[in-house]
Amino acid sequence: MRIGIDARELSGRATGVGRYLAGLLREWTNGERARSHEFVLYAPEPVGITLDAHRFATRIIPGTSGTWWEQMRLPSVAAADHLDVFFAPAYTAPLRLDVPTVVTIHDLSYVAHPEWFRLREGARRRWLTRATAARARAIVTVSEFSKREIVERLGVSEAKVRVVPQGIDAPAGLAEARGDRERAEAGSADLSAVARSAEAEGAKAGDADPRLLYVGSIFNRRRVPDLIRAVAALARRRSGISLDLVGDNRTFPPQDIDRAIANHGMTGRVRWHRYATEEALRDLYARARAFAFLSEYEGLGMTPLEALAVGIPPVVLDTPAARESLEHAAMYVPINGDVPAVALALETALFDERARARVLGAAPAALAKYEWPHAARETLAVLERA
Repeated sequence: MRIGIDARELSGRATGVGRYLAGLLREWTNGERARSHEFVLYAPEPVGITLDAHRFATRIIPGTSGTWWEQMRLPSVAAADHLDVFFAPAYTAPLRLDVPTVVTIHDLSYVAHPEWFRLREGARRRWLTRATAARARAIVTVSEFSKREIVERLGVSEAKVRVVPQGIDAPAGLAEARGDRERAEAGSADLSAVARSAEAEGAKAGDADPRLLYVGSIFNRRRVPDLIRAVAALARRRSGISLDLVGDNRTFPPQDIDRAIANHGMTGRVRWHRYATEEALRDLYARARAFAFLSEYEGLGMTPLEALAVGIPPVVLDTPAARESLEHAAMYVPINGDVPAVALALETALFDERARARVLGAAPAALAKYEWPHAARETLAVLERA
């Protein structure tokens, strides 16, 4: 079988969808079942992943990555490759391509909350996603929550939608490195003595300059200004608290993140990294003691899972998608905008050893669903059946 793939998200700086596709391709490179297939990748510039050129051909189609490239430039090139199926990993697919299509729709934020998107962008996304979903042979999505959204909001058959959770890209070896560092900092202390008061634990942890971490593109739904306010409130009663924000600002209506940091007196204590290399990101995870991700709408929030995989307890909003993915392995706060409640949850995640142990103890059960070999195998099966 010859499988065509829209690989635009692998060009340039890979974000969520790019990492999703890269994870699948790595498994298909090594998987025995995938060896019987040939893959053709289409992108406007070279892709940032090394693959076997004999099995993974790359077609560079010059142009600006966008709707025109997807709908007008890609189909004519792909048609000449005599594909058996086409895989679109990012919500939409070329409508003029006359081969069976499988599309991954990660979430429907632009359908559920059009107010978060510019008028033209939101209309384009909604129209193309509806048209792609209606035309596709199968739809892959990453959670039961997103499946319900797709069926209800796009009006497609439930049988057409297959839930295939993706894998987790936690930095290799980081959990062990964090454990070694924390054991070294603890010295000969009896770590099982959880009966000590939270205040005493907080004083001990505070000596190590406790750091919070947020990773992800900054959208309005992720409430980064509320996070900054909560960290500022916590910093007034806990010395040494700081926050690293990692992600570019994609908010609409626009939010001024720099001003929010300055207005709350957190300049120098909230560090905003618009982009971080893999090495820099690994260092930030290694230094973090707790993770914060206050998103009110996700198909599947991957960065809290990645934090959990390396031994960092996450603080998240109490949403259906978060409950589905993290189960008992998170500290939940109400979705009602209660900033003091967020500050209290952050304080608990940083300093309450009993609560931290409870969350991290629940991690293996939550993380078991997110394995790249399973994701690649099940996604390939959907493509084979299409």
